[in-house]
Amino acid sequence: MSDISGVKALMFDVFGTVVDWRSSLIADFTKWADKRGIKADWTALVDGWRAVYSASMDEVRKHPERGYVILDKLHRQSLEKLVAQLSIQGLNDADLNYLTMGWHRLNPWPDSVSGLTRLKTRYIIGPLSNGNVALLTNMAKFAGLPWDLVLSAELFEHYKPDPETYLGAARLLGLAPEQVMMVAAHNHDLKAAQKLGLKTAFVARPTEYGPLQKYDFEAKGDWDIVAKDFGGIADRMGC
Repeated sequence: MSDISGVKALMFDVFGTVVDWRSSLIADFTKWADKRGIKADWTALVDGWRAVYSASMDEVRKHPERGYVILDKLHRQSLEKLVAQLSIQGLNDADLNYLTMGWHRLNPWPDSVSGLTRLKTRYIIGPLSNGNVALLTNMAKFAGLPWDLVLSAELFEHYKPDPETYLGAARLLGLAPEQVMMVAAHNHDLKAAQKLGLKTAFVARPTEYGPLQKYDFEAKGDWDIVAKDFGGIADRMGC
């Protein structure tokens, strides 16, 4: 049992850990397209979109001379390429904007809001996500996420797993790294946080990628907490 008694704040990965991005986007786009009479394979679009997520952020890292680019803009750039690749016809600029803003309208996993609400009674809670501030704020409003504050890669102009994100979150909260716990459904996120001294909690989301899920079915590191859901984390944290 690791010592988690000094933890003051829990920071959460969001896409896949707190919200079900894949099912949310597919359902949203399918319903919207049916009303508009637009035909497309929305599952292929959503899966393709997420597949280029990491590569789009890597481009920002490789070209610091171009300046930091927020996730909304990266999502829009990736979307335009995918629409062309998938030969989706009849979309205007407003349509592309609606699809891009789909990432602001994601539904939480069933245990997310209740678990966060319990944790909030004793701890500072907030996202530490690659989503930009507007995206995370709108998502919280849409999904009813009870954050105390929103911490975004945008504030540090570095995407996770760059150290600046994790250490920047602790700095803004006035806490030492070991007083902050990173919560994620992704082992690589926790590995990066742990290396910098943060505490870690893993929750498996085995349906995040639907039938395409290839990893993160279980904890692959020596994390401080491994729980089946946010309620389990709240139990361990005494909430």
